[in-house]
Amino acid sequence: MTLNDPLSNALSHILNCERQGKKTCIISPASSMIKSVLELMKKHNYINDFKIIESSRGSMIEVVLANRINKCNAIKPRFSIQKGEFEKFERRYLPAKDFGIIIISTSNGLMVHNDAKANGLGGKLIAYIY
Repeated sequence: MTLNDPLSNALSHILNCERQGKKTCIISPASSMIKSVLELMKKHNYINDFKIIESSRGSMIEVVLANRINKCNAIKPRFSIQKGEFEKFERRYLPAKDFGIIIISTSNGLMVHNDAKANGLGGKLIAYIY
């Protein structure tokens, strides 16, 4: 199996495990981008917890699911977004206003679209979760 986009594969694996009713799922390979996205998901209560498991075959992440995700996916292509364009992409990726999050890569690191709006930052769209 080839991994073209590890973040997209991780998010779809989490969604598949949630739909099957599992309590945990294992994501491999682990990357700093996936860890940052999981930290934001934990902060906004979409997952309960996660921990990094080191093994001889590389690092993996065990995610404890909260069964709160309706949909999550990586955004491809990674559109550039300016500070005034958030509403257009909110309408495109989220089902309703103030429902769900869009993760954006900014010059200050990964953050949720509401924080980027408040700080007046733009960046690249990474993923959405609701």
